Amino acid sequence: MNFMSLLFLFVFATFKGQQGFEVIDGKKSTIKFKLINNLIFIPVNINGTELTFLLDSGVNETILFSLENKSVNFNNVEKIKFSGLGESQDIEGLKADKNTLTIGKNYKDSHHTIYVILNENINFSSHIGIPVNGILGYHFFKDHPIEIDYIQKKITVYQDQNAIAKKLRKYEELPITIEGNKPYIIADVEMTHLRNPSKLLVDSGNSDAIWLFPKLISDFVYNRPNIDDYLGQGFNGDIFGKRSRIHRLYLGNFTFEKPLTAMPDEYSIQHLSLVPDRKGSIGSDILRRFTVVFNYPEKKIYFRKNRNYDEPFLFNSSGLDIMHDGMSWEKDLVRIETKKKESIESINVYSAEEGFRYNFVLRPTYSVAGCRKDSPCYIAGIRKGDKIISINNKNVGNFTLQKINDLLKNEDGTILHFRIEREGATTDHSVILKDPIPYQDEN
Repeated sequence: MNFMSLLFLFVFATFKGQQGFEVIDGKKSTIKFKLINNLIFIPVNINGTELTFLLDSGVNETILFSLENKSVNFNNVEKIKFSGLGESQDIEGLKADKNTLTIGKNYKDSHHTIYVILNENINFSSHIGIPVNGILGYHFFKDHPIEIDYIQKKITVYQDQNAIAKKLRKYEELPITIEGNKPYIIADVEMTHLRNPSKLLVDSGNSDAIWLFPKLISDFVYNRPNIDDYLGQGFNGDIFGKRSRIHRLYLGNFTFEKPLTAMPDEYSIQHLSLVPDRKGSIGSDILRRFTVVFNYPEKKIYFRKNRNYDEPFLFNSSGLDIMHDGMSWEKDLVRIETKKKESIESINVYSAEEGFRYNFVLRPTYSVAGCRKDSPCYIAGIRKGDKIISINNKNVGNFTLQKINDLLKNEDGTILHFRIEREGATTDHSVILKDPIPYQDEN
């Protein structure tokens, strides 16, 4: 199970336009980001408060859903309702106008509109491993060429097309359309043998490679093998569907072999108002294989391969969905060496003496948010709610959530040893990884 496929699609009423971001004092602005599970997290200062936002080309407006014990003074607040991807329909929230957002040293919008989610159950931080306060979408991209370097973990915002024109000669240029304030591209989807041109959302907020909507594709047949899976969480609830692999994806002159594909069920998209002819999305497991330039003003996108390009599409074949559920103090026994001074015939001599002391360290704790039925973790006896004590005989507090998720994507036959705690009892479990959805050519 992929820990999270962050696809947030929103249906909003008609809102007033915003003045937009500007590059202050210079031709470009540079912003460093964190890359976790293919997703981009950037520092955003709102009215003087430092927060962390997911950068998501697949959303229209700026969304705030958690403050993590911080406070923000908002301007011009009114109540609203909106809907998004998930099983229920309406969410209550607030709309706040004329806020000041600053990203990096000199990328700033002094009249920014923010939508605040009032549902306390919405919090994606536990699935990411760091505090996440909200999502920033269209307004970040709309006025300037935006270069995303997934290797250097750096975003460069250029003042205008001239500031990046020379650099773009080394990139492949493809046209996009901007519909509903979101970028769409035509790519060829080859389920088995036939290439079908398909209109796909370019979605940096989706951690998967591809999403397809079966109900919107004529004569759609699921590739085998496939599995029923939890695909992620939207603002309206959990998203379920199937996962499998397709034969190929063609993006301009680039070809991707056997990419992982998620297909949400009809209930997860029933409340969405989708643009005409849309078939799905291209996610960040494709985008991270390039340096990408989004150029909304010119309605173009540019790609240049990076060192990730030829990496295989790896699946979390354990069946585990692991979440960060807090911090705890742990004591480490540390070996220390002291030196004892002695004087022998006016010569200072130091002899070593060994000692030990305890250091108390604050470390993350993790638990099982889900274990797919009949998967390797389920067969090994692990269940939802289990607290993880160690992995491969290493204290789980020494792992980041990203490192744990990387372990779960190892090759078939890899054995991971988990020690878990359930109702006060500690037990050991061996999970043997096996990909449940290898691509099988149908001749």
